[in-house]
Amino acid sequence: MERMTSWTRPTGMTIPGRIRGLAAAGLLCAGLLCAGLAGCGTAAASPSPATNTSHAAGAAAPLAAAAEVGCASVNQATSVTVTRSAVVTEAVHAGAVRVTQRSATKARALFRDFCDALAHAGRPVPADLCAFRFGNSYTGTFYDGQRVLATFDYSLRGCPRLSLTVSGQTRATTLIGRPAAAAPHLEADLAAVLGVPVSRV
Repeated sequence: MERMTSWTRPTGMTIPGRIRGLAAAGLLCAGLLCAGLAGCGTAAASPSPATNTSHAAGAAAPLAAAAEVGCASVNQATSVTVTRSAVVTEAVHAGAVRVTQRSATKARALFRDFCDALAHAGRPVPADLCAFRFGNSYTGTFYDGQRVLATFDYSLRGCPRLSLTVSGQTRATTLIGRPAAAAPHLEADLAAVLGVPVSRV
């Protein structure tokens, strides 16, 4: 019996020690596992706001582009309507003519000419410095489909003058000096829109 007792005592002491070691190791692993899962959860959740923001920004971009008007929308123009009012002595040129040009290329070329001239606008030349002369004046509207992008007034009576109105705001210049040099093809592009020789502009 003493031999049994001497054999069982170490066994009884060893088992609780092993249990405590295994328990500690289990708790440590569980702690590491929880920390790892928490980290994974954070990493997985963090891209969501960024993804949603980029998606929202991507969805808003076409809307912002569609809302452009004026010179920012030159490349959106699909047509232009031009009305010519003539004050000349030749009967063949007299009267008003209305033209709708549906070539986007021609409409955009004229629109760009106007914007280039206005980008170099200086102080308007006083009207009394421009001698009166017979000439045509033009009014018109640039469209993107049915949406109005800008309206314009271009007069060749006296000093050539140009104004562009966007959302109720008007910019104007006299086409002399830098504004005229910035749009050297304006009359040619207007003639192309009207479908007439440059000499008839």
